[in-house]
Amino acid sequence: MHNFGFALEEAWKVLAASLILGAGLPTLFALGVRSLAFGAGASGVPGTIGRPVFTLLGWLCFAVVLLGVALGITYIVASGLGKTLSFGHIYPTIADK
Repeated sequence: MHNFGFALEEAWKVLAASLILGAGLPTLFALGVRSLAFGAGASGVPGTIGRPVFTLLGWLCFAVVLLGVALGITYIVASGLGKTLSFGHIYPTIADK
């Protein structure tokens, strides 16, 4: 019974990671595209003005997506080199296993 509880604990971690990375990053990217369009005044009505706050929000969404992609690539490269990605500091570092 102890192994079953451990399996469920690990399954929840996989589910959370897949929701965040598998669905979260593409959703955030789509939100960034929509924010840039709304910030440029692309509402379909001629003569509408842009909203710089939404343009900034769009670029922030893209920055978070790029950070997630960079961390994913770093994790893959570190694993290939026999190392691990450590989050023990303020920023992630590559450490020995």
